[in-house]
Amino acid sequence: MAPERDGARERQPAGATAAGRPRAPRLDQPRPPRRRLLPEWDPDAFGRLSERIARFIGTGRFLVWMTVVIILWVLWNVSAPEELRFDEYPFIFLTLVLSLQASYAAPLILLAQNRQDDRDRVNLEQDRKQNERSIADTEYLTREVAALRMGLGEVATRDWIRSELQDLVKELEGRQNGHKDHHGAFPAMRAERPPGRDAEDR
Repeated sequence: MAPERDGARERQPAGATAAGRPRAPRLDQPRPPRRRLLPEWDPDAFGRLSERIARFIGTGRFLVWMTVVIILWVLWNVSAPEELRFDEYPFIFLTLVLSLQASYAAPLILLAQNRQDDRDRVNLEQDRKQNERSIADTEYLTREVAALRMGLGEVATRDWIRSELQDLVKELEGRQNGHKDHHGAFPAMRAERPPGRDAEDR
């Protein structure tokens, strides 16, 4: 018996044991989507539909159409032949329809309001960031303007240069007049000066 078992083991292919084991999920491939028992829907599309319904419910057109339907309902069930009436006087079926419509309208309105709140929150966050950027830019420009003012305070203006030149001209005229009083005319004084003094001045 032992040799037969060894022979059977030898005849078994090498990959048979690997095929019998459950395969582990590969890490280099995405997992296949799981099957769900519940139906799937797009939350964004459902939210847009709820917003449309909520907007329509909040309009005057909806109120007019609902009023017309209720009036026709009541008139038909009051004045029509008894064989054709489907809702007698207490109008229980009409009450049930209106309560059903209200029970669906309230969650739809709340869902649309929640989506609007989310949008408002995002807009407020964006406005807050924009305000922070504007404040930072304003502070930067204020510092730059202050630095320019400080720099312009040290720059020589045209009026200042003109006044300085006028003072220099007056000073030179005063010196020239003083030299004339003591040494005579300016050309003669210049001629009397020794030539070596000019070279020393240079």
